[in-house]
Amino acid sequence: MTKSYKWIIVGMLWFVCFFNYADRQAISSVLHQLGGEFNLTKTQLGWIGSAFAWVYAACAPFAGLAADRFSRKWLIVSACIVWSLFTLATGWCNGLVALLVVRALTGLGETFYFPSAMSLLSDYHGPETRSRALSWHQSSVYAGLILGSWLAAELAERYGWRVPFYFFGPIGVVLAIVLTRFVHEPDRGLGTGRSAKSLDYRIYQEQPLSVWRTLAVIFRTPSAMLLMAGFLCANSIANVFMIWTPVFLVEKFHYAISGAGLTGTLYIHLASALTVPFAGWLADKLSQRFRIGRILVQGVGLVVGSIFIYLIGSTTTVVTLLFAMTAFGVCKGFYDSGIFASLYDVIEPRARGTAAGIMNTVGWGGGALGVAAIGYASDLGRHKNSIDNMSEAIAFGSALYIVGALLLFAAAFMHSRRVTAATNS
Repeated sequence: MTKSYKWIIVGMLWFVCFFNYADRQAISSVLHQLGGEFNLTKTQLGWIGSAFAWVYAACAPFAGLAADRFSRKWLIVSACIVWSLFTLATGWCNGLVALLVVRALTGLGETFYFPSAMSLLSDYHGPETRSRALSWHQSSVYAGLILGSWLAAELAERYGWRVPFYFFGPIGVVLAIVLTRFVHEPDRGLGTGRSAKSLDYRIYQEQPLSVWRTLAVIFRTPSAMLLMAGFLCANSIANVFMIWTPVFLVEKFHYAISGAGLTGTLYIHLASALTVPFAGWLADKLSQRFRIGRILVQGVGLVVGSIFIYLIGSTTTVVTLLFAMTAFGVCKGFYDSGIFASLYDVIEPRARGTAAGIMNTVGWGGGALGVAAIGYASDLGRHKNSIDNMSEAIAFGSALYIVGALLLFAAAFMHSRRVTAATNS
């Protein structure tokens, strides 16, 4: 391995994550067409949008346990093949039940990617570069959301809603085959920043922790629990915008389907993509001076972002909407820069895969609830017009961002106190 390989691996996994998110985002761009073709209500569309997240969340702990025990390279490759095949199968669906089943199985494939990828990258990148590495990887999320949504909308508008899934599915299979040649499995604990001869490093090379000891490491770390709860709040809002923004733009601001697919992702996620490398660099710098630097960067992002969530839901003008979406994307980039980097600051390497899996369970379980809640609120809210109900529900999401920020600041306090106690002892 050369010194540059640790950044090459970031680049390779960038493309995997890009298709991970392009595949999952494609469904949001065609929800309006699905509703028309199959005569589906907003509540039923919410089920389709959340089916992926429910299964993704339910299986994430098992994916994390697997990442701590088996080759992360082969878990990544296998996951890429599975989710790509089910993405392809989405185009063959002919009704609500089939769509629910296939989207759920797509979530089953994708859930195995993130715990393995985050653990693998964290072994290539120690504390000095971890936020930057994971932030650059995170930028692929935004690229996948933007291009996946736009391309799916363009293909759907021109050729029908099934074509985007016929396009994305086979590409993922080809990418997985390429990964088998160029991705290499690192030693666990390589990114601890300690000498390979040190006791801690050698401990990480021994047999993995038992399931119960792994869970004990995680659940006896209060700061980890608080970070996961904060992720639940933040990811609930992220999923709402991922799934419902195109519908929101079509029905409230009268965008065309292709225009809504692009606008619904471009302003938020391009702003996040441009922000997250800087936020990651800032988090790395602050963490070298303050042990809670990464968490503080995230918390500030949530506090300021809450203002713009409220504006998105409440505004009636396109200019204000686009400004609020862009500003929200910037704030989201600050939070996203440390999602897993902050967690890995408080969890030892042998439990990181499982910790990431549990975090995904908490965050995506909450995300599924958020998507479903918007659907129910749109159909059953106090206004006669469903889009007015949706607007009100989105604006209310600002409160969740404030709760998430408070949880992160509590996590920072608990982690600081724990490190101080360990140092004094």
